[in-house]
Amino acid sequence: MKHILIFVIIISFLFVSCSKIEQTGGKTKVEESNITQITIDKVINDLSDKYPNADKHRIQKGVTQAAALWRQSDGDEAAFVDFCVAQFVAEQQKLDELFNNLEYYFEQIGGNFNALNLALKEKLHLDKGEITDLDLIFGGYDPTAHLTEDLFSNKVAFIVKLNFPFYTLEEKQKLGENWSRKQWAYARMGDLFNSRVPPDIAQKVSNILTDADNYISNYNIFAGYLVDDQMKTHFPPDMKLITHWNLRDEIKAQYSQSDGLFKQKMLYEVMKRIIKQDIPQQVINKNEYQWNPFSNKIYKNGKEEKSTPEPFTRYEKLLNNFKAQQLLDKYYPTYPTAIARSFELGLEIPEKQVEQLFVELISSPVVRQVGELISQRLGRPLQPFDIWYDGFKTRSSISQDELSKITRKKYPNKDAFEKDLPNILIKLGFAPEKANFIASKIQVDAARGAGHAWGAEMKSQKARLRTRVGKDGMDYKGYNIAIHELGHNVEQTITLHDVDYYSMKGVPNTAFTETWAFIFQSRDLDLLGIKTDAPNKEELKVLDAFWSMYEIMGVSLVDMKVWNWMYKNPNATKEDLAKQVVEIAKEVWNKYYAPVFNIKDEPILAIYSHMIDYPLYLPAYPIGHVIEFQIEDYVKGKNIASEMVRVLSQGRLIPDIWMKNAVGTTISVKPILKSTEEAIKKLK
Repeated sequence: MKHILIFVIIISFLFVSCSKIEQTGGKTKVEESNITQITIDKVINDLSDKYPNADKHRIQKGVTQAAALWRQSDGDEAAFVDFCVAQFVAEQQKLDELFNNLEYYFEQIGGNFNALNLALKEKLHLDKGEITDLDLIFGGYDPTAHLTEDLFSNKVAFIVKLNFPFYTLEEKQKLGENWSRKQWAYARMGDLFNSRVPPDIAQKVSNILTDADNYISNYNIFAGYLVDDQMKTHFPPDMKLITHWNLRDEIKAQYSQSDGLFKQKMLYEVMKRIIKQDIPQQVINKNEYQWNPFSNKIYKNGKEEKSTPEPFTRYEKLLNNFKAQQLLDKYYPTYPTAIARSFELGLEIPEKQVEQLFVELISSPVVRQVGELISQRLGRPLQPFDIWYDGFKTRSSISQDELSKITRKKYPNKDAFEKDLPNILIKLGFAPEKANFIASKIQVDAARGAGHAWGAEMKSQKARLRTRVGKDGMDYKGYNIAIHELGHNVEQTITLHDVDYYSMKGVPNTAFTETWAFIFQSRDLDLLGIKTDAPNKEELKVLDAFWSMYEIMGVSLVDMKVWNWMYKNPNATKEDLAKQVVEIAKEVWNKYYAPVFNIKDEPILAIYSHMIDYPLYLPAYPIGHVIEFQIEDYVKGKNIASEMVRVLSQGRLIPDIWMKNAVGTTISVKPILKSTEEAIKKLK
């Protein structure tokens, strides 16, 4: 999963500031700029006359963008003119000095606020006892809420806007290939301060996000308390599964078990109850009752008790996130919806392009062929949960209990895993010196939730790797997640320390950091020293990658369609939203999955927890899978660690340019479609 790039988040909405808001007729009125076009033109002409050799385009963009953010509280028009004349930097050497100083200060700000944010959320993220109301208050507190209020007040934000103007995605696509590294760094500096969001609104958004995250982080199902119609249990009594991650992973684990099919059906019933919100409130994160998910009845001491369904809390959290993003919309005139900000500002890939990428793969005729192959391998018709079919992976033939015995012995606690990080990195191909350096910049913590990676924002600080570690050690699920998060942490560390400019640190978007997490995760058994020489290993690996993309692309399309629906129906209730999410999930299923599974109206694509606590994060996953395949294909026969350092040293270019430099082509599903067709032919 993630916690990625606070510097990028700062660009989006954490660098917020105080705009005066007036109440008019019960509606919020956003204070607009008090600078007229006449004054803007005058300043542009004055600066052009004063600096005849300066870039006229930079002057025009800088003055116009600074004026758009200027408010009466910043001064009158005369004050704006004086500011621009005094603060515009024309000489290149002085501009470089200004840029270097800003980079230094922003690293200090980013690093220290990141450390504070980590400390305030520690009780929520780490398993350190029961969460209190006070923990939630501090965990939801956004220490950056007033940051930009100060930076606009002291005019730092205007100095940035005036001298380092913002370029739209379209402009970056058009001009970026011919930019130097320094020009790119200047452009990334220009991505800052594109809006003025009041700190009270920023704080409210932070509180809502934290509340949703806490809801999901504590949404556990006690599998050992699930019973069938004969009141028989099928899972270990102490098995506690967080939704959706552990529920999904347990379904995957059952492919190697002789009695796995019934367990998979039982867990899928749990998922459907969660999606439809008729799950009994009494069984969420509690083990006081036994629960039959087929009949939806609960029992205590063998006696049936009355249950109370969860009151659409899942969709209430989603709706709250939507309303929180709506609060931000009016402050982003260029990107006035969360959808536009997610794709144009966040992913830096237009929404339509992403949708076309997904549809090209999931509507391909090759999907049906892979589905038929899976059905043959299972010896039965496909079930909806077979979107998580794990049989192409070599490890699916190895008992997860056996794997957990290995991981628990090797990693009895988080410290043992942290101590082993240099060895893991050396096995991945890093030179000992580099492996030790990267490992020294990563701290391992036992997570309360499923796990995440939280990068450092300052070179002197450490990235955090969080995964679940039980009292008897790290089981295989926890280890598998840990290797995934290690991929994030290594990316975060390389792009912080090896990229030439702080403003360029990171990767183009969250999909690219997911790429490295996937690449690491796919090598988890190799890192344990478990070698597999299965027949057709490479072909099976291709099919596994393809099927994973097929599954997560459908999930992502549901997420995208739900957000589009919410914007078209802003007054919807949580009950309305619950109904619509199920309908959208069924609609996507019927169009792209029912023809392969021969089952209609399944809601399974709506189970992902990311949809609830990370607004529009899901599309990053399939894009990451596509990029992963392209990179894996490119690095065959090469040292993966050396290639990782090479491509990550590019920093945060836009996706298309980054990919061209990395593998020679833009993001495309054509390579995986071609390889999948070839793999099927070989297996036949």
